[in-house]
Amino acid sequence: MVREKVVCYPHVGGNTLEKLVDNTQKRIDEGWSFIRLGLPTEGQLIEPRKAARQMLRQCEAIRQAVGDDVEILIDIHTRLDPPYVIPLCRSLEQFSPYFIEDPIRSENVASYRQLARHVAVPLAIGEQFASKWEFRHLIEDDLMQYARIDVCIIGGLTEARKIANWCETHYINIVPHNPLGPISTAACLHLDLSTSNFGVQELVRSPNSILPDVFPVQVSLVDGHLLPPEMPGLGIVFDEKAALDQSFRMEIPPQLHQSDGSFTNW
Repeated sequence: MVREKVVCYPHVGGNTLEKLVDNTQKRIDEGWSFIRLGLPTEGQLIEPRKAARQMLRQCEAIRQAVGDDVEILIDIHTRLDPPYVIPLCRSLEQFSPYFIEDPIRSENVASYRQLARHVAVPLAIGEQFASKWEFRHLIEDDLMQYARIDVCIIGGLTEARKIANWCETHYINIVPHNPLGPISTAACLHLDLSTSNFGVQELVRSPNSILPDVFPVQVSLVDGHLLPPEMPGLGIVFDEKAALDQSFRMEIPPQLHQSDGSFTNW
């Protein structure tokens, strides 16, 4: 174990700038020191240039409200292409974001070579990758500063450790992807506690806020930090009988389109 606790970040949103700032302040009052913003959409509709301008207004409003001590993480969620995301990243530099996540789609690594030539903000990439081989060129060519390893997709803790060690030789910190539940959170916590090149942990769903009957014992969160568990294994308790009583429900992602009716990146 290389640290005593693991700093985390929540997702923050709001239908208006005032609501966004208010929600951010509430998180800070709860003890969080990192917050994440997502590229805004209008329901299922997205217009790239309009979304980029709104993103800038959101960052400006938050910086003015909370100052420089709160780290801002910005998730583009692969929704923009280079002609839109390059000027956005340049404009965001003034707000000192901790990183810009998934500024473009990840299938073509050569696109990140183009992007890296034009932007100076730190980039976080990799939540969609299913093996260390997909990370290879981004690591070896130094095209990112943060690796978004998803323990549940990448092949578990063993494969995640291999990628983390590989990243260490290139001064790349890990920022594990974790939009899921108690098992993913506990696994990420163990990875973070044992990794020196760690940045911050995503925590969309705080412990005990999801499936408390199925997982009656979960890891602990205090002041925006996950704490090491005291139990063996992952440090959680799974109630199989309670799980069998739960009905399965598929979470359907948004199907984004532009104003002309064409479907676009999610």
